[in-house]
Amino acid sequence: MSANTIARPYAQAAFDEAMRLGDLKGWSTLLLTLAESLTISEVRAVVSSPRISKNKIVDLVTGLCGNKLSQQQINFIRILVDAHRLDVVTEILAMFEALRAEAEKFAEITVSSAFELSADQKQKIASALKLKMQREIKLNCKVDKSLLGGVVIRTGDQVIDGSARSRLSEMAIAMA
Repeated sequence: MSANTIARPYAQAAFDEAMRLGDLKGWSTLLLTLAESLTISEVRAVVSSPRISKNKIVDLVTGLCGNKLSQQQINFIRILVDAHRLDVVTEILAMFEALRAEAEKFAEITVSSAFELSADQKQKIASALKLKMQREIKLNCKVDKSLLGGVVIRTGDQVIDGSARSRLSEMAIAMA
């Protein structure tokens, strides 16, 4: 069974509870902190050890997530620990964020360009995408010198490739 298949019901349950409580941001923060904590090899070793009791793992994980957790969030962590699902927290986070973006009508877009984009260029891209997607847009811009020119726009599983590298590849294929 794939990690996404395993993570989906947990992400949906967390999202449903966050919506019920009106705390999408708080649950996003929890899941992000949890995912980041589990990237530490020492933490992974402890939470995956069969010698450590589940209660101690819950205490460790909740301690890493801070002392401002709600009872529902602590219960969610306990469920993940009891079901041995801490290994899919990254997937749960990604799915939760997708559900949150849909609910809040925003899209997180990654724009890769060969050169640093000006504020005006960023604004034009964001405006065009907002019009097309009917959502608020959050741009994450990065420079990728291998593109030669143009931009590559990614959101979720959609990619708009307007890079010079891509155009040159298409021309080479057409000429072959």
